Amino acid sequence: MCGRYALFRWNPAFAALPGFPAQHQAQWNISPGQAVLIQRQGPEGLNLARARWGLTPAWVTDFSRTPAQARAETLAEQPLFREAFRQRRCLLPANGFYEWRGSVRKQPYWLTPGEGSNLYFAAVWEAYSVGEEVWLSTAVVTQAAAAQRRPLILDAREQALWLAADTPLPQLYSLLAKPCASLRERPLAKLVNDPKLDAPECLTPA
Repeated sequence: MCGRYALFRWNPAFAALPGFPAQHQAQWNISPGQAVLIQRQGPEGLNLARARWGLTPAWVTDFSRTPAQARAETLAEQPLFREAFRQRRCLLPANGFYEWRGSVRKQPYWLTPGEGSNLYFAAVWEAYSVGEEVWLSTAVVTQAAAAQRRPLILDAREQALWLAADTPLPQLYSLLAKPCASLRERPLAKLVNDPKLDAPECLTPA
């Protein structure tokens, strides 16, 4: 299950997008419930916004029951995700994500398309209110991958289709059913097991 990822490196073009926080800090160990950056398509082009990782429709009152993941195979039908899938799609920018394997002493791995590369996860978003403030929330779309569930990673052409408001549903279904991306993986020391650690040490090799 994609429960942690990182965004600690970005290029000047990304930082120049509207909505990029002026004081945005590198995040090495992002967990559900934290604030993340989402990328959306607006009338004037791409933009960024901060969102809580855990989809929170306006009618939800229990924040402990807000899903961080949405399964690709049921996304279009499940009531919690169906409307967001059709109307509020976004991307989660990342440098890579973490995966744990094993039955007893689980081994963490770092997965990327290549060292120094950026990637984009398909996601959906919702707005919710707290008092008079309106906030955003998001869930990453996941695919079945062996014994794991991995984020649905989109290339540049697929990102444009996912974000466009007028993309026909059959094309969106095709994106949901695409094969899992080919990724490089590296075993890590167990420092990243601590969700409170948010530093380069998270990527310490095993």
